[in-house]
Amino acid sequence: MSSDNIDTKKLEKRNHELTVLNHIAEALNREIQLKDALETALYKIIKLFDLTTGWIFLKEDNTDKFYTAVTIDLPPALADHPRRMGGTCYCIDSYIEGDMDGAANINAILCSRLENLKDGTAGLRYHASIPLYAHDSDDKILELGILNVASTDWREISADDLQVLHTVADLMSIAIQRTRHYQKSKDIGAINERNRIAREIHDTIAQNMAATILQLETADTLLERNSNPEKVRATIQRALDMTRANLEEARRSVMDLRAAPLEGKTLPDALRHLLDEPDLQTSLETQCDIMGSGPPLPTRISTGLYRIAQEAINNVKQHADAKNLRVELRLVPDRVQLVIEDDGNGFRTYNIPNGHYGLIGMKERTKLLGGKINISSTANIGTIIEVMIPLDTIL
Repeated sequence: MSSDNIDTKKLEKRNHELTVLNHIAEALNREIQLKDALETALYKIIKLFDLTTGWIFLKEDNTDKFYTAVTIDLPPALADHPRRMGGTCYCIDSYIEGDMDGAANINAILCSRLENLKDGTAGLRYHASIPLYAHDSDDKILELGILNVASTDWREISADDLQVLHTVADLMSIAIQRTRHYQKSKDIGAINERNRIAREIHDTIAQNMAATILQLETADTLLERNSNPEKVRATIQRALDMTRANLEEARRSVMDLRAAPLEGKTLPDALRHLLDEPDLQTSLETQCDIMGSGPPLPTRISTGLYRIAQEAINNVKQHADAKNLRVELRLVPDRVQLVIEDDGNGFRTYNIPNGHYGLIGMKERTKLLGGKINISSTANIGTIIEVMIPLDTIL
């Protein structure tokens, strides 16, 4: 083959790479949701290099924990077993140690997520790990995550192709950092708004309390004057009614504004804490399984799922007469699933008895979170409650 033909092929390859890089940059800038942008970019990388699959781990802020942000066409050994995508691995350990050179070309069978597996690997042979970094305002390096791609017939990546992947990683890092800055500004705005609402509630409660005190002072004055007892009783009753209404308003407001059970805890930690309560430990065999690796959950979703689990566990304690109780939380990039299972009495799901407002509340909470709930129960066998919340707009 002549040198002209070789040069022409190289030029065509570079033009194709530049076109794909341009499309990736456009996608990262065009997509409103970071998850959609990263999925689009990862898909184009796989097509550019004629690969099989890919996934991105992102690092949680201020921790050393990683979660699976997006995936494309995972092999069954990983897609059907979310637990294998959780925890650490060779590429994450290399990233933490600051030495990613050895992770550029890894025999997939030696990957800690696929080792010792004969089935379900879809014939993967090599996978490459590319670090995602950014710089802060002081030019300090920020660790964001890892881009992974794999193929069934990919030979060790060339220096030129590795450079293209690093360029893509730089584009992704910029998009991730930009989105996180935006999210932080939204969080600050949300905190300010919550504080404003809290002040308004405080003012409202204070005014109601003042009105209650006025009623009590009126009653005291009437008593000093030996007024009609019925008139005094009516004044005190108004004060009592106002106090009860005020107390209910205060409770409702505080519950709406605070996520007390989760303060200082992740959802998995809070669920484990629920099952560690002494009255449960003495009456039931409990099990808590946390599976997979997904993005950090927004407070409203964590709190909602916690309340659903809390209500389900209360129902088991009060009505099920069960011996075993299992709670499972499954985290994957696009959804979170909560399962509460017991081996108790069961009930007829189509005929929920009056007064069982907990089940109604669980359904309402799930609906507000944009999710789905399935309650299946069999007499003398037990009950399974499954809740699925989509995470399409979260990273």
